[in-house]
Amino acid sequence: MSNGDRLRAVRAAMSADNIEALLVTHLPDVRWACGFSGSNAALVITATQSVLFTDGRYTVQAKQEARGTRVVIARKSALKEACALLETLAKQAAFDPEHTTVAALDMMRSAVSGKIRRSFFVPLKKLIIAELRMVKDAEELKLMRKAAALGDRIFNELLPDISSGVPETLIAARLEFLAREMGAEGMSFDTIVASGERSAMPHGKASDRKVTRNGFITLDFGVILKGYCSDMTRTVCVGKLSAEQRAAYDAVLEAQQAGVAAVRPGATCGEVDEAARAVLRKAGLARYFTHSTGHGVGLEIHEAPRLAAEQTLELKPGMVVTVEPGVYLAGKFGIRIEDMVAVTRRGNSVLTQAPKALIEL
Repeated sequence: MSNGDRLRAVRAAMSADNIEALLVTHLPDVRWACGFSGSNAALVITATQSVLFTDGRYTVQAKQEARGTRVVIARKSALKEACALLETLAKQAAFDPEHTTVAALDMMRSAVSGKIRRSFFVPLKKLIIAELRMVKDAEELKLMRKAAALGDRIFNELLPDISSGVPETLIAARLEFLAREMGAEGMSFDTIVASGERSAMPHGKASDRKVTRNGFITLDFGVILKGYCSDMTRTVCVGKLSAEQRAAYDAVLEAQQAGVAAVRPGATCGEVDEAARAVLRKAGLARYFTHSTGHGVGLEIHEAPRLAAEQTLELKPGMVVTVEPGVYLAGKFGIRIEDMVAVTRRGNSVLTQAPKALIEL
C-alpha cells in the first residue's frame, strides 16, 4: 500500500466518523501515514490536504521520505504551527487522546484563537490510524518476515556463546553485536537475558549474574529493519533439568503451539488467549502464567491487537501478533516461548522459525 493509499484510507475513516481534520503527532502513526521517520513531527490531514510540520534538522530527510504530503519546516514549534494551520482549515480538529499529554494539549490550544480554544480540539472516539495499522500490507509483511528471519539467524549464531560462568550482560552484548553485524537498525526493545532464578522475572533485563549449570536461560529480543520490529523468545537450558523443570517446559511448549493453532481469521483475541491458557490450566500451571498471551507487532513492538482474556476483537488477514505463554515460579525458574504469527486468509503463518524443542547446552 502506497502512502497515497494510506492517506485515502485515513480520509475514508475520517469521513465515516464525520471528522473534518485530524492532527497526528504519534510518530509511528506519522511514519505509517506519510513515510517520515524523524523524531519531531505534526501531520495535518483534511479531505484535501496533508501537511507535515517538522524542524530544520530534518529539512533534507523530510523531503526525501514524505510522500503525498507537503513539508513545512517550522521556525519555532512544529506542533504550534500545525495547529495554527488547522484553525484556517477546519471548525474542529480531532487528536489522539492516548498519545497526547496534558502539556501537549495545552500547547495545541495556545496556538489557536482564544474564542475557540476550549472547543476546537476533540479527542478521537476510536484511533483511526492505529486501527488501520493493525492490518499489514504485502510490503509490511515482507519486511517483518525479514526481521523475524534475522532474529532466527541471531539466535542460532548465539547458542555456542552460552555456557555456565558467562555473565548475562555478555550474552546480551554478543546478541546485540550480532544484530548490528547482520544489518539490524537497532533492537526493538532492551534485550532480556534472564538465567537461573532470574528466569522467573518476565522482563528480567540482562544483569551481571553469571549463568549457572542446570537451569534455564530466557532470551527475549527483537530487531528493527526499515522501521519494523521483530519479537521472539526462546528458553534454553545449561546442564541437566529436574523432572519438574522438564515437565513445565513441555507444558509451555504445548500451550504455545495451541495458541499458534488458534490464530486464524475470525477468531477473537480472547479465544487465542484461552487456547494457550487452557493447556497450562490442565497442567496445574495456569496461576504462574501472569501476563496476556500476546500483542500486535509492527512499527512498534507493542501495538494493537492484544491477545488477552475477554478481548472480543476478531483477527483479520494481515494482522501480526505474538503468541508467548509463560510460567514463572518465583525463586525457582521461569519459561517463555514466543513466536510472531501472521494471520492469513486460511489460517496463519509463523514468521519466527528458530527451534522450539528444548535445547540443552
